[in-house]
Parts: sequence; C-alpha cells; structure tokens
Amino acid sequence: MIIGGKDVGEHPLILAPMEEVTNPPFRSFCKRYGADWMYTEFVSADALVRSIDKTVRKLTIAEEERPVTIQIYGRFIESMVEAAKIVEEARPDFIDLNFGCPVKRVAGKGAGAGMLRDIPLMVEMARQIVRAVKIPVTAKTRLGWDADHIVIDEVAERLQDAGIAALAIHGRTRSQMYTGEADWEPIAHVKRNPRVKIPIIGNGDITTPERAKEAFERYGVDGAMIGRAAIGKPWIFRQIKHYLKTGEALPELSVAEQIDVIKEQITLAIDWLDEMRGILHMRRHMACMFKGLPHFRDLRIRMLQAPTADSLWGVFDEIAERYKDYQPNNDRP
Repeated sequence: MIIGGKDVGEHPLILAPMEEVTNPPFRSFCKRYGADWMYTEFVSADALVRSIDKTVRKLTIAEEERPVTIQIYGRFIESMVEAAKIVEEARPDFIDLNFGCPVKRVAGKGAGAGMLRDIPLMVEMARQIVRAVKIPVTAKTRLGWDADHIVIDEVAERLQDAGIAALAIHGRTRSQMYTGEADWEPIAHVKRNPRVKIPIIGNGDITTPERAKEAFERYGVDGAMIGRAAIGKPWIFRQIKHYLKTGEALPELSVAEQIDVIKEQITLAIDWLDEMRGILHMRRHMACMFKGLPHFRDLRIRMLQAPTADSLWGVFDEIAERYKDYQPNNDRP
C-alpha cells in the first residue's frame, strides 16, 4: 500500500489511535509483536497550539516504530492548520485528521465525529491542512452521525478530492459509540467505488485473526486497523500475521509469558511517567489480560488494587504459581 509515495507494505496491520493507550511504551510492544504502522494518541490542536506540556509530549516518536502517524483533532480550521505545522516539525511519516472520535467532550463540540454534521467544514479543513504541510495527510472517520445519516461515500470522495492520501473508516456511526457490531458493508462499498483511488483502511471489531482475514478477503480493504483488541494483548499482531500467512492459529501465550509481557510494559510505563501514574495507566491493560482464568477473581482484584510495582510483582508471582500448568486458549473475544 502506497500513501503519499511511502510504502507501508501489503495488507498492513495498523495500531489504532487510542487516548491514554497508544503512548510510546505501548507502541514499542505492538511493533515488537508485528504491528506494521503506528498511530499516536490523538492530540488536541488547541492544546498543542497553547503548548500544553502533556499534549506536546504526545508528539514523542522513535525511529524504530516507523511508519508512525500523529493524529490531531479540533473544531477550527485555523488552529488545526497551526497544529499540523507543529506536528510536521516532530517528523512523523503522516499526519492524520481525527474526524471520528465519538466521545461527547470531542464530538459534542463539533470536533472528531462532530465533523460528520458539517461535511463542507470537514473538507475545507482537510484541504487547507494538506496545502499547509509537506508530508502526507490522512483521515479517520465513521460511517455517519447516526443510522439515518450514512454519509461515508460522499465523505470519502470529497476528502480524496481535498488531497487526503488515505482514509480509515470505523464501521459504526457516532451515535453507536462502541456498541453493537461494526458494519463493514459500507466500508466495502467505498472500496468498490471506482471514483475512490486512495487506500481504504477498515476499523471496527477486528479482534481475531479470522476477522482480519475477512477484512482483507471479503471486504477488500487495503489495511486493517486494530484498537481495543490490542489492549492487554499486543501480541495479537503476531497471531494475525501468522494466520494470514499460514492459515494456522498460534497458541496463546502461557500465563508466565503474559506476566513477562505485562511486567515489562509496567516498567516502561513507570519510566515514561512515574510509579504511581505508570501503574494507574497500566490498570486498563492488566484488566484485559488473563481472560478466562478460572477462580481468578481474588487475584484480579488484588492486581488491580496494588499501589506499587513491588506489590504487583508479588501478585504476579502468585498468579504464576497458581496457573503454572494452565494453558490459555485463543477464544478471547
């Protein structure tokens, strides 16, 4: 797949942008396990223009994680253009425009998926940003604001005409948030549209290797974007790649192997933040691990309440001992 002259590989697996998730430590693990292309957390244009430290720090990228995209969101063209210029100085491979975030504090103010209610503004914003920077600009959006306003065909054509180099589509409307099932048929319809020449990336409910294969073979997308399924399971990229290549499922990591992964992630998160904030940040990842372990509730509660790395390591030792002979399966949703 070629985007703005850059080759990101055939059928790339892409780490979706996720707030408070896709920071440098987590991206490094996803890259290690086979992710082809990274997205940062999404960045507020207004906060970036005001040089808010926490926001500026989100521009941190490493050479080994390339290709990498920094995604920005905002309501106003002027601040989005200025933010794109600031982002360009951080030297990502691509700049992405967030036209899909459904949360109220973003979409409710007209940014993110809120742009789906003002397509002319969305298109003009994209056009001005493309003109303002020298690196390729992509976009990520949803099918429409709600089921009565599925506008993705129009959006895809008009964003392409505005100069967008690739489009990622989440198969839900804004009103759905993350409920129900993603609908991939409208994504496939965009891909089949003879007017649409840019790469189309599919997003939504790619939680297994089988679903990734379906995304490519049934719906014809150029790339598959994986989000929530990677939380607590960054090795999903390796599992998908192996399945796409061989048709065989890799065995799930053992409990001991999962503990090694999460301990290293916690260590990196602590180095990135500090002990308290690093552990708080990693609780979401820990909550998604060890799915299906029998009689795990007591240890799970203690794991998620542990206040220090030392106390966490002690809980992990108990988990390793209790489940040393247990082999997880691949049935995690």
